[in-house]
Amino acid sequence: MTTVIGKVETRDARFPLQPGEGTDAVHSNPVYAYAVTTLHASDGNAGTGFVLTLGLGNELVTGAIAMLAESLVGRDIEDVMAEFGQVQRQLADHPQLRWLGPHKGVVHLALASITNACFDLWAKSCGVPLWSLLLDLSPEEIVALLDLSYLEDVLTADQATRLLTEQHASRPNRTGIATEGYPGYDTSIGWFGYSDEQVLDNARRSVESGFDALKLKVGSADTERDIRRVNLLREAVGPDVRLMIDVNQQWTVPQAIDICNRLKPADLYWVEEPTHPDDVLGHRALARAIAPMRVAIGEHVPNRVVFKNYLQAGAAQFIQVDCTRVAGISEFVTVSLMARQAGVPVVPHVGDMGQVHQHLVLFNHIALGHEVVFLEHIPHLSQHFRHPARIVDGRYRTPQEPGASADLV
Repeated sequence: MTTVIGKVETRDARFPLQPGEGTDAVHSNPVYAYAVTTLHASDGNAGTGFVLTLGLGNELVTGAIAMLAESLVGRDIEDVMAEFGQVQRQLADHPQLRWLGPHKGVVHLALASITNACFDLWAKSCGVPLWSLLLDLSPEEIVALLDLSYLEDVLTADQATRLLTEQHASRPNRTGIATEGYPGYDTSIGWFGYSDEQVLDNARRSVESGFDALKLKVGSADTERDIRRVNLLREAVGPDVRLMIDVNQQWTVPQAIDICNRLKPADLYWVEEPTHPDDVLGHRALARAIAPMRVAIGEHVPNRVVFKNYLQAGAAQFIQVDCTRVAGISEFVTVSLMARQAGVPVVPHVGDMGQVHQHLVLFNHIALGHEVVFLEHIPHLSQHFRHPARIVDGRYRTPQEPGASADLV
């Protein structure tokens, strides 16, 4: 039976959080919100895709989804996905809406939601989880999913195909991760609005439940508060737990250099989003000044071209590409290919709370040969998913349901 897209539906879904949850140095009162695309198909399946916002403006993204997705109505999902790289480029280069980007902001978020819905519908129509579908594709079929425009100086279609082909022979050495489960790290212990005591209590419980990596939100106007909290957390969890800090862009480059060097005794695994995400050269200067401490970026990097620049400049040691920030799963894979080529690990930011990215990290490791690091875990929206991500002993358990684990209840 064919799977023809018959109707596009959008939803503005908002989920208030408990006090302190989701807070960081700039987002003091977040509402986790999804701009949702649903593609209703002729075989009874419905593909769900979404992107994260923090509340206000969510309606703008759903409006853009409705404008962009209409051209998919009447098309068979197999035909769409057979040439998805071209389809995505056509949508991204809409002759009037492209002016609002290009390839960033509201329009690009809308494209991500649509893209993710297409992948979810495709996997459901095949009756398999997304990770399994992606692993069954040939290198040529994977490359056909990608828009590689503006990347020809670093990644051509032939180079991408060759990289995928070269990794294929060693796949059996990496498939065990699907049985073992992918390791997670816990962001929810250290929200900015939590007291010192709450952070320490959360951290101890997290380590007891099996996590061996934790993240703390910093970026306070009071630098001494940040330094005190980092040192308290390190003392509480001991030397074997990996600790990261997330600045949410609040430092200037000179500030970041000074504070990171003061924090070196805490043995941090990375410093995340230390300054403005468009300042590629500032990140390069920082990375050089604070080595061997490493820099992680991606939450607010909007597209493959800016990621290309970060990789070319050697400005980041961890790439945190997010399929709900760039143009969905397709652009995520594109960035992962570039990062693999450059030898830089991918550790996604989870604007989907880990739902879709639990599929993508398996693909990255098994198909691309990316090293296993860990995947961010944030539990606050678990109850809103039909098939919520399962974490056991600090590891994501591999999803078995058809689709991309994106359906909301």
